[in-house]
Amino acid sequence: MAMVAVTKVVTVAVATKPSIKQKAPHRVGRLLDEPEAYTIGWQPFMGLKIYLDSKPLIPRPETEWWTEQLLLHVGRTTSYMKFLDLCAGSGAIGCAVLAKLPDAKVYFGEIDQSHEATILKNISENKLDCARAEVRIGDLFQPFSDMKFDVIAINPPYIPIERELPTSVADYEPTIALRSGSDGLDLIRRIAASARCHLTERGTLWCECDSEHAETAKQLFRGQGLSSEIRTDQYDRPRIIVVSFR
Repeated sequence: MAMVAVTKVVTVAVATKPSIKQKAPHRVGRLLDEPEAYTIGWQPFMGLKIYLDSKPLIPRPETEWWTEQLLLHVGRTTSYMKFLDLCAGSGAIGCAVLAKLPDAKVYFGEIDQSHEATILKNISENKLDCARAEVRIGDLFQPFSDMKFDVIAINPPYIPIERELPTSVADYEPTIALRSGSDGLDLIRRIAASARCHLTERGTLWCECDSEHAETAKQLFRGQGLSSEIRTDQYDRPRIIVVSFR
């Protein structure tokens, strides 16, 4: 049976959160404010069952919505492609691509090694083609050297450090997948600086961002000589930056 390729290019120290403060349990034994997806252990995403064993960021409806838009777009423009799910977390986006685009080779890039097993489980349990999947652990594009991709999809951390979040998010979901500097753009700055080195000539990059800083995020890519545009989500909020050479 084919096995998913796993490459560990660099060793990355990931800061882990302190233990969660114990809260009063519900009568069913669930911790107060704990997200239901963590309690049951999985989240639906584009018809797939995405397991959350390593407690990655829980896939949101907004991410599911733009992933579907991305698939509609790339499905019309190409057949075989090299696809990168960067900041993969649970691997939900890449798994959706494996399920919907039978000719795509999908790479998963993730900094937190603890999520590797979760990505592999989501590929296996959803009966996806593991021969077309490869997981690489490391910091952003570092595990991919000079590889170029036809499509890069990224749901990076983009929440400003000082922004208040619901307890169910702040106390349970991984900070490293949520926050990124004082304006939430630290990681997107790094992505913009490296993007053109990893896109094919006709490639596109889709990056989720904070609605309040969408215009600034767009300009970060334009500052690197790339074309970029803002697209709204299903709630008509600025949510996605779509980037290309055109």
